[in-house]
Amino acid sequence: MGIMGQTHARAWNAAAAAGYPCKIVAVADRNVASLTGQATQAGNLEAQHTPERLFDRAVVRTTTRLDELLANADVHVVSICTHTDTHVEIALAALAAGKHILLEKPVALRSVDVQRVADAAKATGRICMVAMCMRFWPAWAWLKGRIADGSAGRVTTAFFERLASPPGWSADFYHNSARSGGAAVDLHIHDADFVRHCFGEPESVSAIGTLHNLTSTYQFASARHVVARGGWDYSRTFPFRMRYLVNFERGTADFDISRTPQLWWHADGKTETIDVGPLTGYDMEVRHLCDHLRKGTPLLADINDAVLTAQLLEREITMLQPAQLSLPPA
Repeated sequence: MGIMGQTHARAWNAAAAAGYPCKIVAVADRNVASLTGQATQAGNLEAQHTPERLFDRAVVRTTTRLDELLANADVHVVSICTHTDTHVEIALAALAAGKHILLEKPVALRSVDVQRVADAAKATGRICMVAMCMRFWPAWAWLKGRIADGSAGRVTTAFFERLASPPGWSADFYHNSARSGGAAVDLHIHDADFVRHCFGEPESVSAIGTLHNLTSTYQFASARHVVARGGWDYSRTFPFRMRYLVNFERGTADFDISRTPQLWWHADGKTETIDVGPLTGYDMEVRHLCDHLRKGTPLLADINDAVLTAQLLEREITMLQPAQLSLPPA
């Protein structure tokens, strides 16, 4: 029930309020102080923490033991929101217990370990969806739609940027690259995965920089020039930045999370703003999983796809210079 656990809880609650047939029935955390039901932290996308109740302990089972949660017959889906180096062990246990899972990214630092989870999902017949939230972020889903339908012509260039100060929460994990994989794995994975989601497997890839700040260039037959830049070694006062600039033959898509409206479309000598609604990728991913389990709609972030994204990141990381994360001044 750290930042991502609380984020998932909000998304499940919002889905239930919107009429989806889901509810939180149990929560597990090794730290008993995290089981109060109260939100305690703010992440990149929140200016500050807002007190709120995420679940009611009078009706939601709480435990510090994973095996107790997995033995609960009322639990059908498990959101796994722990540190990366615990994902595989917990995912394998959940699948073996017959649970479907929504597994936070990155699944693991090595593609061979992601493959272990994929193999277990296949063997158990359970669904393992990876929480690649950018695939579901409304403005990014809109972009994927324009690329796929060809309504603005072919993509000529695409630029994705994701920059931040070092995570201020769980510093012992995030600042240890051997556990988190650094920005290259934990942060840049969003854009590397979205590039694959939009364009398929790159014909070639090059990367420069370090684990904590890198720029990658991808070559595709369907797009001339695709670049993704990611880093989390900026000043502690630097605001989170998430942007894309994608040029089509007949227009330019321009997204910046720091402004309102966030999404602009430049075409035919004019600029219009695109209203994509108030929901986030976290909201949309849990609703997508509900729809998949209820209606059989195609799963957009399957564990097998996560294996390929992990392999792409491995290719990029081999080109990077080693670096320790030195914390910037406040």
